[in-house]
Amino acid sequence: MVRKIGILGGSFDPVHRGHIRLAEDALREAGLDCVLLIPAAVQPFKQDVKTASGSHRLNMLRIATENRNGLRVSDYEIRQKGVSYTYLTMRAIQKLADEACGEGEEARLHFITGTDAFLKIDTWMEGEELLSSYSYIVGTRPGYRQDELEIYIEGIRKKYGTEVINLPGVQLNISSTEVRERIRSGLETGSLLPEGVERYIKENELYI
Repeated sequence: MVRKIGILGGSFDPVHRGHIRLAEDALREAGLDCVLLIPAAVQPFKQDVKTASGSHRLNMLRIATENRNGLRVSDYEIRQKGVSYTYLTMRAIQKLADEACGEGEEARLHFITGTDAFLKIDTWMEGEELLSSYSYIVGTRPGYRQDELEIYIEGIRKKYGTEVINLPGVQLNISSTEVRERIRSGLETGSLLPEGVERYIKENELYI
């Protein structure tokens, strides 16, 4: 029996409805047992970008996933501190999952991402290991870089035997940058944020 685990990483600064929508659609459409949402301590491509503290970002994720079956929050990368390299996280989670599955079972990790990030994975640290060792779930918007994505998927399937599940039309056009800018401008953000997250941001005076 194979236990299918989704991994959704990022800064989550803050977590928004697009993140949760992608996680829940991946959970359902790919038949996953659970999705781990893992906030980065420091993302490799954003080392000069200041974020809310790890504890705040974890708290917001826990609020956002409360009572959502199958979604779990991991503090693995926050606890490691320093730059959060995906290949190290995937190795660690794979080992922990294998140990937890028990005799006769195995865990298969599915890395969940959007189109833009997926098209760059072969340039990431240990990109070949990532592409050859794990499965992928890619959330897309209709027509967005579709031809480029299909060519890329076909190429890595041939080269690495990579399993890729395409989830068309699940990405919401929301960004954490947009949310932060709206907060600084005093604009409404409740429609962009999971229930309870907007209140947490106001109570802790984040992004102002």
